[in-house]
Amino acid sequence: MLTIAMQADLTRVVTFMVTTEGTSRSYREIGIPDGHHPLTHHGGKQESLAKVTRINEYHAKHFAAWLTRFAAIKEGEGSILDNSMIVYGAGLNDGNRHVHEDLPTLVIGKGGGTLKPGRRIVFRKETPFSNLHLSLMDRMGVEVENFGDSSGRLPGLEG
Repeated sequence: MLTIAMQADLTRVVTFMVTTEGTSRSYREIGIPDGHHPLTHHGGKQESLAKVTRINEYHAKHFAAWLTRFAAIKEGEGSILDNSMIVYGAGLNDGNRHVHEDLPTLVIGKGGGTLKPGRRIVFRKETPFSNLHLSLMDRMGVEVENFGDSSGRLPGLEG
């Protein structure tokens, strides 16, 4: 539905959550009968970590397949993906310790030429995550001085 809505230009802003962070959903389709959330409180147990890794890989595989389809939809001189800014990540670095910093995050798409993709950028550990949101809002024409606990715009995202 999300893809169709974007393709039909019914919306240009969407939020999609794969699952709630507190879910005890099992992943029997990939051989994991345990609840996801309890597995993230792994206590360093390798068996639990391996299962969480398989769940993350499962999500990433489906996300990559969606991106492939999204990139194939023509829009103007490029694709919808070229004109998008997609943020994919998690709210925690380590669910076992509830670490909210150094979050694994991908920014996908070219944002209509305002983003340079295909590279890794590392910011100082104390950089608020909301600085990314503020920087992306700039590219959407949303004029705000700050957002959440932002401390400024992120340099080096330019296309």
